[in-house]
Amino acid sequence: MKRREFIRATATGLAGAIVAPTIIPRHVLGRGFLAPSDTVNVAGIGVGGQGMWNISNLSSQANIVALADVDFGYVAHSFEERMSWTEDDGSPMFPELADLRAVFDRAARYADFRRMLDEHRDDIDAVVVATPDHTHAIAALTAMGHGKHVFVQKPLTYSVEEARMLKAAAASTGVVTQMGNQGHSSDDGRRAVELVRSGIIGQIREVHVWTNRPHVYWPQGFARPTTSITPPSTLDWDLYLGPAREQTYVEGIHPFAWRGWVDFGGGALGDMGAHLLDFPFWALELGMPTRVETRASPWGGEAEAPDTYPVATVTTYDFDSAPRGPVRLTWFDGGLMPPTPQIAPEDYELDPGGGVMYVGERGLLIHDTYGLNPRFLGEGLDEAAAAVPVSLPRIEGGMDAHEHNWLRAIREEEAVSCPFEYAADLTEVMHLGIVALHAGEPIGYDAVNMRIPDAPDAERFLSRTYRPGWVLPRL
Repeated sequence: MKRREFIRATATGLAGAIVAPTIIPRHVLGRGFLAPSDTVNVAGIGVGGQGMWNISNLSSQANIVALADVDFGYVAHSFEERMSWTEDDGSPMFPELADLRAVFDRAARYADFRRMLDEHRDDIDAVVVATPDHTHAIAALTAMGHGKHVFVQKPLTYSVEEARMLKAAAASTGVVTQMGNQGHSSDDGRRAVELVRSGIIGQIREVHVWTNRPHVYWPQGFARPTTSITPPSTLDWDLYLGPAREQTYVEGIHPFAWRGWVDFGGGALGDMGAHLLDFPFWALELGMPTRVETRASPWGGEAEAPDTYPVATVTTYDFDSAPRGPVRLTWFDGGLMPPTPQIAPEDYELDPGGGVMYVGERGLLIHDTYGLNPRFLGEGLDEAAAAVPVSLPRIEGGMDAHEHNWLRAIREEEAVSCPFEYAADLTEVMHLGIVALHAGEPIGYDAVNMRIPDAPDAERFLSRTYRPGWVLPRL
């Protein structure tokens, strides 16, 4: 029985007695050898935006079988737009898109991912989910229920409860899982984790994280327009809504600005938290916060039922039970930033685009988004860093090969970089900042029982209500 067949049988409760076949180890055939049975058949769900890049990265090493998208008109537009981008010398910026278009044209196409997964039970091994956040969990759980390996774009889910469900499903099905926070595979990011853990900046009790999003990327802080419009003729609006509440279409949701809409995304924290909170959460092994508070500019629309997230927020997490000692982490978005460190030289500027600053007893470590460019403020730290050994495995190809790492893990060639076992906990921390935003007051968090004892009314924001016909599979 092939590994993928065993996983499929296990996921559906049909695994019985197994007779071990004779297998020729891959190393006997050579590292570059890829047997036909090792060719991973991949399907994509949401392929007009980030999903197009994910499939592009995978297409050289996998067989793209089927694609599901609620607007293939936009997919076609995406190709045209991106293929028109040029370098300074006039050459195509992304020449690989010409070949990718042929891959897309050969693949079976579906508007409804549920139909695709049902009709391709036997010829899909793995699924990439790159839809708006509100359908991540239902798409991933449906695929996992069919025994498929899953790669899900960040944030992993729309809610805390969904994150826990995906973590449990990954454990019970045994499929190979990966969240699409590519920086987790970067050499720089892994080096930053090693440097933090080395102790060369001393005890860390304070961390600052910031991003300029939403800012120039998408709008927030506005109420829903009073006039609805007809959806684009190529968009299946009912399928786009998926589990979200029934509502009419308004301009500015599709294809990208949905991130700022409460029904579909998680704002800046839901978007960039996976690229920025990732490293302090990982390096300091923070676990779950004991207290969270979010302060913000006004919501877009009525605070009791907001349409869009605030323009800017500041979230303070207290990790009182962190194994390396208590840590207070503060998140800034919307262009807000932490103060310039007192020990910084004159004219020193933090990167306004985003970054992380670890405040230690003997100095500071700062890195950019995705863990890039780790650097120090403090005497003698560069020299001390040179002596810190490499302790984390490096991912072949780094952050540009995050998808390839997932394929190699499916083929049992390499450990997966960011499995749901880790990614679900990181996602839960991200969403707790949004829960505190909804609560409008500090919340104490009982992670063991997934409760908010001092603000029980806020517990409703840990989960969500699903539109009829879109119940989450219980695996």
